[in-house]
Amino acid sequence: MFDSLSDRFERAFKVLKGQGYITEINVAETMKEVRKALLDADVNYKIAKDFTDEVKKKALGMNVLKAVSPSQLMVKITYDELIKLMGTDTEEINLNANPAIILMAGLQGSGKTTHAAKLAKLLKDKRRKKPLLVACDVYRPAAIDQIKVLGEQIDVPVYTEEGNNKPVEIAKKAVAHAKEYGYDVVIIDTAGRLAIDQEMMDEIGNIKDSVHPHEILFVVDAMTGQDAVNTAKAFNDKLNFDGVILTKMDGDTRGGAALTIKAVVNKPIKFVGLGEKMEALDVFHPDRMAERMLGMGDIRSFVETAQAQFDAEEAAKLQKKLAKNQFDFNDFLNQIQQIKKMGNVKDLMSMIPGMGKAVRDLDIDDNAFKSVEAIILSMTPEERQNPDIINGSRKKRIANGSGTDIQEVNRLIKQFFDTRKVMKMINNGKAKGFMNALGRR
Repeated sequence: MFDSLSDRFERAFKVLKGQGYITEINVAETMKEVRKALLDADVNYKIAKDFTDEVKKKALGMNVLKAVSPSQLMVKITYDELIKLMGTDTEEINLNANPAIILMAGLQGSGKTTHAAKLAKLLKDKRRKKPLLVACDVYRPAAIDQIKVLGEQIDVPVYTEEGNNKPVEIAKKAVAHAKEYGYDVVIIDTAGRLAIDQEMMDEIGNIKDSVHPHEILFVVDAMTGQDAVNTAKAFNDKLNFDGVILTKMDGDTRGGAALTIKAVVNKPIKFVGLGEKMEALDVFHPDRMAERMLGMGDIRSFVETAQAQFDAEEAAKLQKKLAKNQFDFNDFLNQIQQIKKMGNVKDLMSMIPGMGKAVRDLDIDDNAFKSVEAIILSMTPEERQNPDIINGSRKKRIANGSGTDIQEVNRLIKQFFDTRKVMKMINNGKAKGFMNALGRR
């Protein structure tokens, strides 16, 4: 995400590279490029101008330390101002009620129903909540079927009243049902339209008045740029919502919506949708988003993603095996499966500082692990436990069984032994901190 914006920022700061001092001329030139970058990212002109004026004022008002180059200083000031523009702090969702009622609002096609389910899964898995999804979109064909399928997929019940076309009534009954059966979060999926209309606004306003939600979340497609911001303003005027979920942030988004929604409606972005999987919903961190926009990566999100998938008990077992040099192909296969759970490989690599640009134009296939898994699964249990016994005739049999060739089998076996060496080094203390971090919750 934000590849184009990152490139433009990088080009802007190059103006100051090699220059010993901050001057009004070189700052003005840099800020002109930054303003162009923001406008190309679909940021409102006034916001872009105010932003660059503030950065320029701070840069010219600072005494540059000898240890800090002008370009480094400008990156730091821009980073701080980006964080401020997007909301400074990470905003929590309000769950201080039992049940906590969450109302989802947004246009049709914004991903509202899918993100209602994603939010239910996040609250169930990470906050240990017992959520209930409520189907109040009684107009869109197959909307009720969609939320029922998603609910089944994430193992969260869905309250429906098929045949009842009164969303306000359904919402009220759902809240009563939640109280009776001990659900502590109620997530109400409402109807959207292809455009803002008075009827839709009145209906969702009536639902709000009838169930008194503790949290109203506006769901909007980040790829629509300034249209997303304009829609947010219209919904906020009617609902006075509490926060925003920006969807499709993994797509070719220019960044305008993420940068300007807070400034326009003064409501925080609380979550971002980063893919199609039900796990692909993250809490929004302004500082981490600013890091990504400036091409710094996001190592904290990478480690958190790893921590969510790596089991502490499994990590302890693995460490014992490494200490005895017993890491085998069963462990190797297990590590691959853990990595696959973390999400899109290219997105994960782009979180590592310095890697974003390197992998941007690479075609990294998420199915790349399939041949590796096929090769390992074509080994006998004895071969997986003791890779040293795999000779030429065994390699030929493994290649035939996995539908690959000898070269691929040789490549994987070499990769395995290289990995074992590295992991032994890690276990011996050269990078123990990272392993310990993965093992902690």
